[in-house]
Amino acid sequence: MNIKTFDFNNLFVFDLANNHQGDVNHALKIIKNIGQLCKKNRIRGVFKFQYRQLDSFIHPSHKENSDNKHINRFLSTKLNQNDFQLLFDEAKKYDLLTMCTPFDEESVEIITKMGFDLIKLASCSAKDWPLLEKFPESGLPIIFSTGGLSISGIDDLVSFFTHQGCEFAIMHCISIYPIPENNFYLDQIDFLKKRYPDRVIGWSTHEDPDDTCPISIAVAKGAKIFERHVGIETDNIKLNSYSSTPEQLQKWITAYKKAVNLCGVKKLEGRPSLEVESIDLLSRGVYAKENIKAGTTLKRSQVFFAMPYEEGQLKSGEWKEGIKTTDEIRLNNSVKYKNISIPEKLKMQVLKSAVHEVKALLNQAQIKLNSEFEVEYSHHYGIENFKEFGVVIINCINREYCKKLLIQLPGQKHPYHHHRLKEETFQVLYGEMTIHIDDHTRVLRPGDTCLVLPGVWHSFSTEIGAIVEEVSTTHFNNDSIYKDKKIQKMKRDERKTTVDHWGRYQIPSSK
Repeated sequence: MNIKTFDFNNLFVFDLANNHQGDVNHALKIIKNIGQLCKKNRIRGVFKFQYRQLDSFIHPSHKENSDNKHINRFLSTKLNQNDFQLLFDEAKKYDLLTMCTPFDEESVEIITKMGFDLIKLASCSAKDWPLLEKFPESGLPIIFSTGGLSISGIDDLVSFFTHQGCEFAIMHCISIYPIPENNFYLDQIDFLKKRYPDRVIGWSTHEDPDDTCPISIAVAKGAKIFERHVGIETDNIKLNSYSSTPEQLQKWITAYKKAVNLCGVKKLEGRPSLEVESIDLLSRGVYAKENIKAGTTLKRSQVFFAMPYEEGQLKSGEWKEGIKTTDEIRLNNSVKYKNISIPEKLKMQVLKSAVHEVKALLNQAQIKLNSEFEVEYSHHYGIENFKEFGVVIINCINREYCKKLLIQLPGQKHPYHHHRLKEETFQVLYGEMTIHIDDHTRVLRPGDTCLVLPGVWHSFSTEIGAIVEEVSTTHFNNDSIYKDKKIQKMKRDERKTTVDHWGRYQIPSSK
């Protein structure tokens, strides 16, 4: 069964609020301008309305001469349902997504019947549980703002909408209009991303419309939804200090696009060619300090390091004793790869370099270790092949129960085996692990668990790297039976290197 999911990423929400001023034609003009703006900039625009059933929403004694400034504004800009239907149809004409903020239960029902794409929970309604409990009934994707909410209040909403099976995103919001510079709290976006990693985090903003700096920072923080109040000024209509004209919105969107380009990808796999060329111009190459015959095993005293680096040349950072020349190299000439042979990497150096990658993976997953643990480097097909066939096992405790962390780097595999005595359960903490159990294959992601009973053949691997918690019955050495008979014949210390902590001084320079 396919479960419908809404993509909250890269939405621009344009809130009409009461900026229509109760004038349908003025509202149609705003929608037209926003529609054209979104089309021009190729962005996913969401036009947002606000619904209040004013006859029941406002207490009878406040319908005339109320001392609440909002009530007077709501009443003076009132539109009827037919007017809103006309505006809704106009937004659809410009291929805008539609969203509406209800402030009472009846409005939720109207929003649902009209066919809005999304529903918005305003900050001021985030604790209004009679209204909140109507939201799941709409069946619409939900965006809720966090203005004025404590962390526990946000937790309550996340828990409620999750338990109700709702699709929802979270908007960081400061409900001050306009926002003073020292009250943006954009670091809250980082916090929300870490606390709710499976949710899209956005930013609902009310700053000076001419200030484009905050959206650049919000992009860098990882916000994926951006919301602004919008309107158009005329001779008779002036906007408030936090609503944007189409011209101001264009500058805002331009700043967003620039910030996206500046941030680039989250993980830089390869370096730009221009950067490589720039670095090469500042690098030192290896040069011959004397005439060197072919077949010479080079020593440090026979070479020197100097600019400029030449293409195909050995760089100073790649120098190591033991390099052998295959051709004669004359005094002051560069030592190039085509003229040398580099000895096979010392076996244990493979493990030493892997330690750095394992530590980085633990840091990325934010998993902390104490300073007392044992590490096993499993290398069943030889240390030189550890990057392809291997796993790092951190032994945490082994009593009547056992706990380990299994860490595999991207591309590593572990061979088929079973245990005579041990029953084990794997739970993925980070990354993704593919486990093969007898003739079954499962892909485990964070939170997934898998039980492996004694005597059951299993193997595991990862494409992107994985950190897995193993909880089992007591571990016994030599309890593993391997399907590959070559491995089965190996002694335990031939297929594993065991050290304390990371083995800084226990891993020898050769083996």
